[in-house]
Amino acid sequence: MRVFITALLPVLTLTLPMIAQTNSQLDELWEKEHVTKILPSNVRHRDLKIYLDGLRSRGVKVAEAGRSVLNKEIYQIEWGNGPLRVFLWSQMHGDEPTATSALIDLFTILQKNRDADWAKRIASAMTIRAVPMLNPDGADMFLRRNTQGLDINRDAIDQRSPEALLLKKLRDDWSPQIGFNLHNQNGLTSVGSTPKQAAISFLVVYGDEPKTSNPGHERNRRLAAEMIEAIGSHIPGHIARYDDEFTPTAFGDNFSAWGTPTILIETGALQGKSEMFLVKMNFIAIAAALRALADGSERERDPGPYDNLPPNSSGRIINFIFQNASIIDPAAQGEPARGNIAVALQRRRAEFPTPGVIRRIGDTGTLAGLEEYDASEFNVAGRFELLKPGAFAELLFYKKGRTVDWAAPDLERAFPPDAIFSLGKWVKGEGVVPRKK
Repeated sequence: MRVFITALLPVLTLTLPMIAQTNSQLDELWEKEHVTKILPSNVRHRDLKIYLDGLRSRGVKVAEAGRSVLNKEIYQIEWGNGPLRVFLWSQMHGDEPTATSALIDLFTILQKNRDADWAKRIASAMTIRAVPMLNPDGADMFLRRNTQGLDINRDAIDQRSPEALLLKKLRDDWSPQIGFNLHNQNGLTSVGSTPKQAAISFLVVYGDEPKTSNPGHERNRRLAAEMIEAIGSHIPGHIARYDDEFTPTAFGDNFSAWGTPTILIETGALQGKSEMFLVKMNFIAIAAALRALADGSERERDPGPYDNLPPNSSGRIINFIFQNASIIDPAAQGEPARGNIAVALQRRRAEFPTPGVIRRIGDTGTLAGLEEYDASEFNVAGRFELLKPGAFAELLFYKKGRTVDWAAPDLERAFPPDAIFSLGKWVKGEGVVPRKK
């Protein structure tokens, strides 16, 4: 009889009613109940503390876990009382902020819905701990490294930074069974050989160079597939797999080696979508993983959607390409050279201007612009310096046929341009240069 019942368990698991929210309901929940209002790139340590005060006021357990080099508080959040131990951490790189806001929304929505069946199921199945903003000093300076100049994510073995020491201690003292390592990647990362941005990339992290699998790794492949399905309809074609090269000094790799199989989530960018949209994608993905763990559905999930993800790629896309421009060099003789101007934006807080830098001039090959303009009817001059790779993309556009003294000491004032592209946007004459894409 015992054998018969055991054989039926997988079937019973499949036929149980789904108590957790559907993916569309998770979307609606975030839209209705999220509390993060500041764009993630603008969030400082002081803003995080206000968010955490809000969690405390709702009854969520929030405690100081340690201090940074500059003596800023590093916090740990805890929710649920079940046996499965799930650990998440964000912003170990100070300029990678998206998931910090997503974690605040995750715990807020879980707590606000704690009496709902789906949230009760999660709470009884697992205990969730999270460290938002592991690197508060870097977050306040919007820099990758900590105040010592150390990359915390390469300090898992030496542990020269207090932040690395703390993260290792939190893991060792609790021995979580699942880890989520939350980062941001370059916004110009693309999906495989396509010109599509990788808005989100996943990696189920191995714990050794030979890439040895184990039951926790296999479970995480299924969880990654669950997350891909949860957000796939929102960002179709914009999900990739992060490079799985083993990095012996990195925390994700070592968490897996130390017995906490880890999933890496890297948030990129998506043309036309705000930072808050990507916060929502993180929330939906993580909440879907927790749901699948709580209701047992992950055990039946096909890992194929994860296994078949295209890899991350670089060097295929850029923010802007101005095609077939006549490029002015006041010292050159004869007709100006014709070519493309490819421009990449630098990473900045949303509240600050975002400078563009010229990456290529001339033949840009197969490089695709997220925005492309037909500059074939324009002469283009540098606003403050000669146009060349590495120069700031401060561009003056003049319709061909105009008489212009390119050697004029104050070119912009003496000969007002038809359009000006500055700090990553049109500040004059938007629409004058035809947009192709």
